[in-house]
Amino acid sequence: MGRVIRILALAVAAVVGPLAAAQAQRIPVVRDAEIETSIHRMLTPIFRAAGLTPEAVSIFLVQDDGVNAFVAGGQNIFVNTGLIIEARNADELMGVLAHETGHIAGGHLVRGQEMMERSKLIATIGSLLGAAAGAAAGRGDAAMAGAFTAQDMVRQNMVNFTRGIESSADQAGLRFLAQAGIPADGMLSFLKRMQDAELAHPRGSDYSRTHPLTADRIEAVQEAVDKSALRGGPVPPGYDDQFARMRAKLIGFTQPETVGRVYPASDTSLPAQYARAIGAYRRNVFADALGQTDALIKAEPRNPYFLELRGQILLETGRLAEARPYYERALALLPGEPQLLIPLAQTKIDRGSDAELRSAIRDLERASVDPETTLPIVWRLLGTAYGKTGDMGKASLALAEDNLARGDLPNARAQVARALQLLPRGSPGWRRAQDLQREAEDKPG
Repeated sequence: MGRVIRILALAVAAVVGPLAAAQAQRIPVVRDAEIETSIHRMLTPIFRAAGLTPEAVSIFLVQDDGVNAFVAGGQNIFVNTGLIIEARNADELMGVLAHETGHIAGGHLVRGQEMMERSKLIATIGSLLGAAAGAAAGRGDAAMAGAFTAQDMVRQNMVNFTRGIESSADQAGLRFLAQAGIPADGMLSFLKRMQDAELAHPRGSDYSRTHPLTADRIEAVQEAVDKSALRGGPVPPGYDDQFARMRAKLIGFTQPETVGRVYPASDTSLPAQYARAIGAYRRNVFADALGQTDALIKAEPRNPYFLELRGQILLETGRLAEARPYYERALALLPGEPQLLIPLAQTKIDRGSDAELRSAIRDLERASVDPETTLPIVWRLLGTAYGKTGDMGKASLALAEDNLARGDLPNARAQVARALQLLPRGSPGWRRAQDLQREAEDKPG
């Protein structure tokens, strides 16, 4: 799994799109409609308290066992799978993500970029002054001293800035939690656990490295919790169940060998059944996985994610025709969900008839409305489907999108050139190819 990056490292995402930026920096973003939707639903009251438009904030999962979350590219929150697994309850997860919302509301990414630019200027000026002083004195050590002094100043400025925005995000998060009626006990317990981890391991945890912890921060949160009328109270209805399901799902997918220990057979709760079904699937015990998934569907026939799971097991074991009705039933419950449209299109492409291919293309085009958040597999499937229908211009355009998203610039440029030759001049596809050509030319490599 990839490692965590610092809170300001994805500022470029504002320009090129969060998924493309994450991919360029080798951040393993994974998509899961259930978890993204659950987190977004739980955070909506917090977003509103922060004065944000909930629909404008996106949630992305990072497949990383490090305990961390960060913001990037404006209003995008990246949540490590390790954070969800390590959190003890919905309260702790909401505490962490209220803090991240504080970064968004406070414009900390923009301020961070400005601080870095100022720091570069200070370092440059310091080096130049040191060089000038050394030249005047005829001493090279004076120039080196000037450079080191400038670097020390930059380093201390960045430390002070980072500590300041972390404290500011804490205070904002506390306000948002209070306005949303969510107790802040989880923020406090999480910070204390991260502080304990930092003391136990001198290098610190992923969270403490990217969110510097200080005694003052924890004392301030403790004081706010002590004064809160919500202290010790419950989270809003449904939060604990949603959290338990997403945690069970992630443990099943990312740590299948631990499922039996974390969720023994004596645990008959629905999240435990969910984890065991997924764990069986991940361990290639497909008969058990399908049987346990059937039991989940029987318990909640209108749960689209249980239907999706059965479709996924069938699809990935080559039983595409059997998978299709499960995706169709799930889509009937979640109309237009891209992460359901994509596998459904796969089952149609496999059938290969003109009607099925045209239907698959419609599904994939619906799943690619926003190029900035479209998964590369959509472009690959579109390229395949268009190619099978004989529309080589659109096939080349789709493959250009795919190659560019994956950073394969030589093939992206070749496919763009082919698309420009084949597509009608002035058509929407031709204009998009021109955009891609400029983007490919602007990238180094």
